Amino acid sequence: MSQKFVKTRNNNPNSPAYGKYFAQAAYDENFVETEEIAAFIQQQATLKKSDIIATLSELGEAIKHFFELGQKVRLDGVGIFKVGFSSIGVDQVEDCTASTITTRRILFSPETQRVVVGQTRSEKTGKTIQKYVVAKTLVKDVTFEEVHPNLLGGTSSSSAGGSNAGNDNTGSNTGTNTGGNTGGNTGGNDGGGDNGGGDGMQI
Repeated sequence: MSQKFVKTRNNNPNSPAYGKYFAQAAYDENFVETEEIAAFIQQQATLKKSDIIATLSELGEAIKHFFELGQKVRLDGVGIFKVGFSSIGVDQVEDCTASTITTRRILFSPETQRVVVGQTRSEKTGKTIQKYVVAKTLVKDVTFEEVHPNLLGGTSSSSAGGSNAGNDNTGSNTGTNTGGNTGGNTGGNDGGGDNGGGDGMQI
């Protein structure tokens, strides 16, 4: 199996990428639910499915608990979750209080690992140097497959082919930016740049 994609054209005349084609993720209308995840884990481990479901059901509560304590949560093989927010800008430092905090969001930074992609020899020292890329653990083995737009049975969650066709951002609640809370806005990217957009299409 693979991640499906369709070709979309950027139709925004104000975009530097106007007229270019991008690969945009396409999904079917189904979700992998807790029950299916539990069944998969059961095949990989010596645990009862009912125990796995109970554990997964408590995971959200556990993360919420540590968020309320102001902690970041790191899940091995997944990544780091933490609370982000936006605040209203004020003129006086003494007026910058918790009451100015507005939108809450969850920031997610996926786990990464170095993947060796080759090697080269240094001309100066003669030593062999490994070439590597930093890959996100969860998606480094994902392959991609094109599907024809005529097979799309659902609707796009963003305007297909607009100024945001092909971006890797997935919305305000799961942005991959984890920078500090400076200025009026913090956290993950809410939208896309000129090269991408939205969560893809349904198929």
